[in-house]
Amino acid sequence: KKSNFDSGEMKKLSIAGAAMLPLLTNSEIANAAGHMLPLLTNSEIANAAGPDWGLFEGKTGSLLHPVMMFSMLAYSISTALLGFQWRRQRTMGDEISALKKSMPSFGGASDINAAIQAAEEAGDASLSMQLRAAVPINEQIAELQKERKELAAASPRDQHFSQGALLAFLGTAFAIEGPLNTYARAGKLFPGPHLYAGAGLVVCWAFAAACVPAMQKGNDTARSLHIGANALGVGLFGWQVVSGIPILQKVW
Repeated sequence: KKSNFDSGEMKKLSIAGAAMLPLLTNSEIANAAGHMLPLLTNSEIANAAGPDWGLFEGKTGSLLHPVMMFSMLAYSISTALLGFQWRRQRTMGDEISALKKSMPSFGGASDINAAIQAAEEAGDASLSMQLRAAVPINEQIAELQKERKELAAASPRDQHFSQGALLAFLGTAFAIEGPLNTYARAGKLFPGPHLYAGAGLVVCWAFAAACVPAMQKGNDTARSLHIGANALGVGLFGWQVVSGIPILQKVW
């Protein structure tokens, strides 16, 4: 409400109040100050109003973190599968080449069946037997070539890269959102397995992303470290889910 006193009246009251101070004893002043000091220094009272965080301060904001993290866990597994598909596609060439080296020469024939027919017509029983023995290997090569073609059409490399980038962004963002929401509601954080697992998970994501430039140059050590960091990250993700369920039950 607007005060009914003008500045002149307020000044008079202030002078009158100051004039009354000498009428109080030192013990009375000290006693009054002792009662006022806890009120002035109590952080809970001082911060009672606090900032208004809106949705992020209530149950909606609290549930946003677990919902996103459960989704990110499934997304992590999907991204990992795409990574293994790309690795499979990339290494199949060496496997096919090794199998082809174990095959006998076709002698200019277009395929193994034509080579067997040509060997039999030429009366070369030894070559015919070798070619017939190599038929299963030839079928395996054909299956691998078909699988590699299907993988190439699915483009797991590009999908893995895109999903990995999105996972790192959203995962890091909501790994930060969780503690911020806790602090907004409670005014403090609660160190424990859930918080430690989340922090370790973000470190794994950052390390895995840091390996990418070396991987693109064909560094197998970087590839192994990338896979290891992501495998550890999935393990930490599982730990975070287990340790986060009791927290979710409290919020709910």
